[in-house]
Amino acid sequence: MPTRRARIPATRYPVERFTLDNGLRVVLTPDRSAPVIGVAVVYDVGIRSEPEGRTGFAHLFEHLMFQGSENLEKLAHFRHVQGAGGTFNGSTHLDYTDYYETLPSNALERALFLEADRMRGPRLTEENLRNQVDVVKEEIRVNVLNRPYGGFPWLTLPPVMFDTFPNAHDGYGSFDDLESATVDDAADFFRRYYASGNAVLAVSGDLDVAEAARLIERHFGDVPARPAPDRPDFAEPELTAERRSSYTDQLAPLPAVASAWRVPDPIDDFTAYLPYVVLAEVLTDGDASRLVGRLVHTDRAVTSVGGYLGFMGDPFDVRDPTALLLQAHLPPGGDVDKVLRTVDEELDRLATDGLTDGELARTQARMATHLLRDTDAVLGRALRMAVLEQQRTDPGLLGELPRLVGEVTDDQVRAAATTLRSERRASVEVIPGGAR
Repeated sequence: MPTRRARIPATRYPVERFTLDNGLRVVLTPDRSAPVIGVAVVYDVGIRSEPEGRTGFAHLFEHLMFQGSENLEKLAHFRHVQGAGGTFNGSTHLDYTDYYETLPSNALERALFLEADRMRGPRLTEENLRNQVDVVKEEIRVNVLNRPYGGFPWLTLPPVMFDTFPNAHDGYGSFDDLESATVDDAADFFRRYYASGNAVLAVSGDLDVAEAARLIERHFGDVPARPAPDRPDFAEPELTAERRSSYTDQLAPLPAVASAWRVPDPIDDFTAYLPYVVLAEVLTDGDASRLVGRLVHTDRAVTSVGGYLGFMGDPFDVRDPTALLLQAHLPPGGDVDKVLRTVDEELDRLATDGLTDGELARTQARMATHLLRDTDAVLGRALRMAVLEQQRTDPGLLGELPRLVGEVTDDQVRAAATTLRSERRASVEVIPGGAR
């Protein structure tokens, strides 16, 4: 008998979209419930766009965008946002780079001016470049080189799974590549990828649509028009045999393993992709999930296990090729091969027997709760809508995601599980320092 699914209604966020003459796409989603706004600008350039010899450049350039702009000196962006009671940041992803602010709604024009000014041009000087190269190198030391499990698995698994430079290289960057970067490299990167036609501006929160549109035209309308560059083909051949790799982490106290399988194209084949998103949660979300119950509580073969889509952990902001990942940390003397065999057994059991009564509905309800919570804040809504507009030209999909998750069937999850075979798997093992 088919298992019960969760009945989850769609959430109707109001959405207004338009495009300026210079190609900048704009998404507005008003919410007058609190006097707060979230502003996000997303550029269609990420780690996969970096040229060979310039690993880490997308992230380095994110730092440079905070070092002053056409009409503002260094640190002015910080001062103007914080002086209005707001917060700000930016982040680099595989397929995009974002910049964002949360502010009181009476500071909307301030945020628009700041983002438009650096869209016209950041201050690309030798001093700023050298300073930020040093900052990024220190970030790598703190987050990767001097931290247990640093870069595991988002940096260490892609070169096992993928063959091409865009998909396999170190997105944080090598010190040699970072140190050899020039101001001319930065200027070329800006001209190519930071074009108005390659960006999306999203504003969510306490706004009047007509007034916000007028302010956006005022501040962004005269940004010089440059078209979006052609996006390279990042296609990658499918695995035909299992791949395994290992490395010793001198700081890691315990062994760990991560595995990944290719999944359908999340943009062009979304219907086939969505069951894998649900499958990852069925396997690892909560104490009642398949792998937590078996590996942590019953076998005690691992101390923790997690599953997710995409190497950076967000299933709805990534393009093809991408993967379903499982990662686990093991107790002292843990047996990685046994863990992988157990994963295979649980996948086979799921594919053969299907889900238990209530298992799918429980998982879907938890997923919908997480989706709604993540977009409850106006900034989360603006960021997600900007990415959905950029990658799918459909920001309204944000409100549909909980319902679509709830429509995934038992048969679709079972079919997804049947494809996660060992011959399609790439795995990387962390050997704790001193182990043999």
